[in-house]
Amino acid sequence: MPSKEKLAKKEKYFNKLIDLCVNSPNALLVGVDHVASKQMQDIRIELRGKAVVLMGKNTMIRRALQVGHERHPEAGLDMLRATVNGNMGFIFATNCSLDDIRETLKRHTRQSAAKAGQVSIVDWFIPSGPTGMDPSQTAFFQALNIGTKIVKGQIELVSDFKILSCGEKVSASGAVLLTKLGIKPFEYKVEVQQVFQDASVFDAAVLDMSEQMLISKFLSGIANMAAFSREVGIPTEAGLPHAFGNAFKNVASMVADIDFTFAEVKEVKKFLEDPDAYAAANPTTSAPVTSSDAPKKEEKKVVVEEEEEEEMDFDLFG
Repeated sequence: MPSKEKLAKKEKYFNKLIDLCVNSPNALLVGVDHVASKQMQDIRIELRGKAVVLMGKNTMIRRALQVGHERHPEAGLDMLRATVNGNMGFIFATNCSLDDIRETLKRHTRQSAAKAGQVSIVDWFIPSGPTGMDPSQTAFFQALNIGTKIVKGQIELVSDFKILSCGEKVSASGAVLLTKLGIKPFEYKVEVQQVFQDASVFDAAVLDMSEQMLISKFLSGIANMAAFSREVGIPTEAGLPHAFGNAFKNVASMVADIDFTFAEVKEVKKFLEDPDAYAAANPTTSAPVTSSDAPKKEEKKVVVEEEEEEEMDFDLFG
């Protein structure tokens, strides 16, 4: 049975997480795989006074969110509880924006060497050319079947060689060779996985959407709604401009040939009465070539060829 101190500590953690979820409902759900303690310390220091970084065991987080959902069913903590998985934590924005937190996380990254048996998170190629290693170390390259040559007393790669594949384990020979070359292929940082905002949880990719993208998507949706409403014959606010435009065309076609007019249709009737005047006011840059012109040119060309042939026959056999 846990002691009173442990129970009090758990209760304090539960209350803190619930209070942050309810009163500061703008948070980033972050993954901290392979993140060093020094990185986390630097992030906490930089976010001090701006955001609250809260980590914990998944069982404690789930229990706290369950209790919080019972106390505040409208806060969306049940959806937040369903996303708790793996080595993760929360960063609650108390005095800054979510974008500010993301910029801070990007600044704290750590380069790491490859270790044997570790699952690679990147595809990595060793570029062709000099390696800076002396000929006595060709065994490292031979173990991986890498084509090499000796130039000016050092090993050179004949072509690029893919030594790491994303999702595959790092071989012992590959890890030793990368260490010899001084290459640290892995970059670890706090990864933003999801966002908790306004009692809902959504993917972090939404934060990368710009204002122009949102406006274009909104206008595209309006256009689709207008087209759909016009097709099914149900009037909507989006389809009203198109409906009025079509109605005006119908009215203009009806009054075009009768002795009746109104202000909006005067310009239309002027155009119908004298279309040449409008054509003169808006001249085209070049007249289009009609289909009748092309055969004439071809016929002319044929005639010229026949005349040349006749002259040639006359010169040869005259």
